[in-house]
Amino acid sequence: MLRTGNRRALQGNRLLRESLNGVARIYNVLFLCTGNSARSILAESLIDHWGGGRFKGYSAGSFPKGEVHPLALDLLRKLGLPNQGMRSKSWDEFARPGAPVMDFVFTVCDQAAGEICPIWPGNPVTAYWGVPDPAAAMGTAAERRNAFRAALLTLENRIKLFAALPLDKLDRIPVARNVDDIGRRRDDVTDQAAS
Repeated sequence: MLRTGNRRALQGNRLLRESLNGVARIYNVLFLCTGNSARSILAESLIDHWGGGRFKGYSAGSFPKGEVHPLALDLLRKLGLPNQGMRSKSWDEFARPGAPVMDFVFTVCDQAAGEICPIWPGNPVTAYWGVPDPAAAMGTAAERRNAFRAALLTLENRIKLFAALPLDKLDRIPVARNVDDIGRRRDDVTDQAAS
């Protein structure tokens, strides 16, 4: 049986907490991008798919476009990945009282990485996972679709590594170090495509 002080310590560490009835908790993960139309949308879908029920994905933007990029939705549909209810929205929705409390916040674009973010309730682990913007890709329709596929594959590799972390067995510092390392990986698809 847990002593009262130990129980409070367990409850106070949001990253490691499991409910007292033995059911593992679900970690909320927010992916940020400036426009919330492509990369963050892909990441939200991928964490819901690869998270094994341990994670719930969300996405938002600092200056949302107001609509999800059609090539992002088309790719998700073709791959059979979650895409229902996807919408471009402001990160302000997640900084308001009553919003889901995030355990992790990942920035997936260069522009949003330099912006001043809201203060996230719950003190989530944050990391920068920059991915080139497929919505900015120029060229033929096939080249533009390939840019979306490359972004998805890079995010998928990172999300699979993240989802495999034994979060319930690590404290906050090693978890933060691991998620930072995942974002610094250089074997991403986008890097290979550039060579």
